[in-house]
Amino acid sequence: MNSKELFKESKKYLPGGVDSPVRAFKPNPFFVERAKGSKIWDVDGNLYIDHCLAYGPLILGHCNSKIIEDVYKQIQNGSSYGAPTENEITLAKMVIGRVPCAEMVRFVNSGTEATMSAIRLARGYTQKNKIIKFSGSYHGAHDYVLVKSGSGAATLPDSLGIPEDTTKNTLSVPFNDQTALSNLIAREKDEIAAIIVEPVMGNIGCVEPKEGFLEFLREITEKNNIILIFDEVITGFRLSVGGAQTHYSVTPDLVTFGKILGGGYPIGAFAGKRELMEMIAPSGSVYQAGTFNGNPVSVAAGISALNQLDHSFYNELNKKGDYLRNQISETIYNLDLNLQTVGLSSMFQIYFNENPILNYEDAKKSDTEKFLVYFRELMKNGVFIPPSQFECNFISNAHNYEDLEKVVIAIENSLKIAWNK
Repeated sequence: MNSKELFKESKKYLPGGVDSPVRAFKPNPFFVERAKGSKIWDVDGNLYIDHCLAYGPLILGHCNSKIIEDVYKQIQNGSSYGAPTENEITLAKMVIGRVPCAEMVRFVNSGTEATMSAIRLARGYTQKNKIIKFSGSYHGAHDYVLVKSGSGAATLPDSLGIPEDTTKNTLSVPFNDQTALSNLIAREKDEIAAIIVEPVMGNIGCVEPKEGFLEFLREITEKNNIILIFDEVITGFRLSVGGAQTHYSVTPDLVTFGKILGGGYPIGAFAGKRELMEMIAPSGSVYQAGTFNGNPVSVAAGISALNQLDHSFYNELNKKGDYLRNQISETIYNLDLNLQTVGLSSMFQIYFNENPILNYEDAKKSDTEKFLVYFRELMKNGVFIPPSQFECNFISNAHNYEDLEKVVIAIENSLKIAWNK
């Protein structure tokens, strides 16, 4: 069957025909046959240069040979035990050795589980209930944070099925707005357990913090006995060896991971100061558990991935990111378009917006209709990116400069169609 037929069939058995909303787009998503390196092939015989990269995990590209080798070795010895393994210690040491705030680690199964558990820990530690998030930030699909969310939720109303009693303890302010945050904390500081933040908002496109904003978060949380949580599910091991906290030289109390940490396999983790982490069961009274926590296959993939991510790796990858963003900016300038090329390291996006983007409120003003035309034209030109203005695009070390040159040409052709140039 082709993709159109498979989508029709899948809608009989899967809600909306997919297992995650952002994978669905009109008229139908393509169905994948295989992938390798920087490329992905669909069942219709089309080849795409992949800048979605599974929404971020595949910093080493598809089918990394070393990860395949190490995962195969592990599978031969078992895929799940219900008992601890030495590899969990190995991966924990690797995280702790790279990430400034990490003194202890708990492995879970997804970024959603990681943020949910980190928030629970912050509440348990502070004995306070309220949290602050930033409008448009996406911290997973659990009730605590599915309020004014980004990612796939940015295109939908806040979800039904979440009790008001749950969301009344979740407060939100615009990203990069020190005044709004200061005023909120002044009113609510005695009830606020934590601030959770994406250091770079990767779930509304790609929005960097204004100079001094993360430092301000660190200062105001310390002053008011509030736990600062960095959600580094996207930025962790993406921006640098130690993630965003190393890149920006700001150390939170807790950090959450997913995506890259699993080397393409399902994983999540939260880490932080020993004083906090020792409150997690069984050493403490904040409960967290999971049948697949520290899954041997995912842990083996994570060790294999992190072993390949050293400083020279990021130097080379970031050069590719700089090259691509510069070429995109030049293309937009030559087409006389007033659009925003954004990103850093190996993250990039084009906002179909005339004005700089500082937060979700700015991002929402983008021309999403023209973006969808652009997205479809990119597909026709052999480039796959997430089908939303409110997602980030990624580069892997498997992308070579020939790939990037082809992508720039595809972007130019697609922008011309979208803007009738």
